[in-house]
Order: sequence, then structure tokens, then C-alpha cells
Amino acid sequence: MALDNKTIADTFKLGFGLMRLPKNEDGSIDVPQVCTMADKFMEAGGTYFDTAYVYDNGASEEAFRQAVAERFPRESYTVATKLNAFLQCHDEASAKQQFFTSLERTGAKYFDYYLLHAIQRSNVDKYENYHIWDFVKEQQAKGLIKHWGFSFHADPELLEELLTAHPDAEFVQLQINYADWKNPGVAAQKNWEICRAHGKPVIVMEPVKGGILADPIQEVKDVFDKTGKDLSYAGWAIRYVASLEGILVVLSGMSNTAQMEDNLSFMKNFQPLSEKEQEIIEKAQFALDRSKDIPCTACHYCTDGCPQNIPIPEIFHVENRKKGSPEFRTLREYTNVTQGRGKASDCIQCGQCESACPQHLSIIELLQHCTWMEK
Repeated sequence: MALDNKTIADTFKLGFGLMRLPKNEDGSIDVPQVCTMADKFMEAGGTYFDTAYVYDNGASEEAFRQAVAERFPRESYTVATKLNAFLQCHDEASAKQQFFTSLERTGAKYFDYYLLHAIQRSNVDKYENYHIWDFVKEQQAKGLIKHWGFSFHADPELLEELLTAHPDAEFVQLQINYADWKNPGVAAQKNWEICRAHGKPVIVMEPVKGGILADPIQEVKDVFDKTGKDLSYAGWAIRYVASLEGILVVLSGMSNTAQMEDNLSFMKNFQPLSEKEQEIIEKAQFALDRSKDIPCTACHYCTDGCPQNIPIPEIFHVENRKKGSPEFRTLREYTNVTQGRGKASDCIQCGQCESACPQHLSIIELLQHCTWMEK
């Protein structure tokens, strides 16, 4: 069945992301709790489970088998997993083997959704050189994949190139949340607009930005608290992205039963944000902007003549967002925005950027401060 607009409209929009599953003290996945979470999810009408070959070194796929595949009829759920051509493989054969290993680990018999995982400029060539695009279509022809697409962590220009080169991709998974909607490093809005222009349904990942928006900075909490609504901070974030057009499913990486119950409380009978609620989100976005340490407006005047091709506004945006963000996520975003471009440490202090900056920022000094993200 094609992923058309009717399919999207009829979909229970909450997906159970299996990336941050509950853990036991020894670091293993708490499978009994995952079973309880899966039960609640499916009882509420949820069907979409999302995992990946590399999640928890395969333990995520195995937990899915134990909690879902071995306990429910195959037709009662849908499952998505992913092939990663740059992690846990070293050549074309080992990359393709991930598919067959995932089939065995999950016990799914076939995949409802299969993704080329985390495409970025630094790894896109591997998917081409290893012929993964054609491999996935071959498995679809055999009936082992129902729908295929890719998850994406790069710039709009690359997304446009990929959807033009591979028009038969059926969906795209994007990082979208209200904090990153206009983030030039993530380009959530622009990437979503490109998918809409190509008629591709979108699967949303990171709707609460790795948990950051479930416990945002105090200025953002104050915005939501003043509404008096009985809705968690995560609820505001997830409902925001679920209200966008063309959304197939919103993935939430739930780590305990309480988070599952909270997500179901506002997604079981999902209602898009009202106009007034959209205005509240805008106030939260404004509160985030006011908390910036570097008052960069991302006009990009500074980058036009930069001899080192340094993405200055994107680097400053990552630096600004480090407040309240786990370090690993800040470093990952820095790596994303500097892929194939200059880093903060590449600045030769020519001063071109400072002469062009309408905010009169001390860009050279600020870039030197940002080099900590390269360590």
C-alpha cells in the first residue's frame, strides 16, 4: 500500500522509538518493562515500532523480538529498522549483511519500513559505493520490505539531490522539533518543506531533542506553565510536530512506563495544536532565542567571503544550544554543521567576517571560544 495522504491521515501518529529503552543496573535492557510499555502502547492503538541495527549493539532489535514479535500476531504491528553503512561494517558485504542479521534479531519475518540510516555528507558516498539503494529495492521486490526510505542529518541541498536522484524513496525521517525549526545546522523547516515539495511523507525523530525539551530551560517552562494546561513539556513538543502536514509518525524514544503513559495521554486521541497553542509555541521559541549567548541572527553576511568556508552562524547556533544539552549531542551537532566545511579552529583571523557583520560581533574571538567542541 502506497504511503499516500489517506494513509497518513489514518495513522496513529505516535511511534515507539526503541533507542533509549529502560536499563537494568548491569546496563542490559529491562525487557519486562519494555513488555509492559509495548502492551500499553498497543492497547492504546499504537502499532509503529522503530529500532536499528546499531542501537545498543543489536540489543534493541532483540528486545523488540522478545517484547513484541514473540508476543503479538505479525499483522498487529509494524516495525522499522535501519541499515548503517558506516558503523559496525567495513565493506559492502558486511553492510548488506546487516539486513539479514536484523531479520533474525527482530523475528519480524519482513520489515514494514526499512531505512538507510543517518545519511550525512560524510557518509552518503558509502551508500552509493556499496549499492545500498539498489539492495534495498531488491529486498522489497522479494517481499521482505514493504516500504523503504532514509533518515537524514544534513543540509537541504543534499536532501534535494537525494530525492531527485532517488524519486522512488517512499518517505524521509527528519529531526524536527520547535527548538530546531529554524536552526540552520539542522534545517528542520527547510528539509520538511523539501519533502512536502516532493510529496514524501515525513517520519519525525528527536521531537523532544533527546529529552532536552521534556525538561527545557526555565524561561521555556515559564511560558508553558502560565497556560495552566495539564500537558507535559514533552507533550507540547510532540503535539507541535504531530500537527505539521505530511507527518506519517512521530517517534518518541520512551525510557520508562511513565513516559509511555504521558505520551499516550495526549496522543491516543490526538488533536492538532490550535491557533492559540501555536502562539504559545512561538513564545517558547522566542524564550529560547532570548537565552542565546551569542546574538547571531544567521544572516550569513559573514560567510559569503570567508576564505576557509567556515559555517559561522551554524557553529554559533550549536554553541548557543549547549545550555541544558548533553555534551555528546552538542558535539554531534557541531560535527554535522562542519562536515565538508571549515571548523572554528580553521579561522585565519583575516577579519572579513567582522567587517561584514551587521551585529558587530567579535567573530574571531567567538570562534576561538567555540574550538572546545573539537576536543
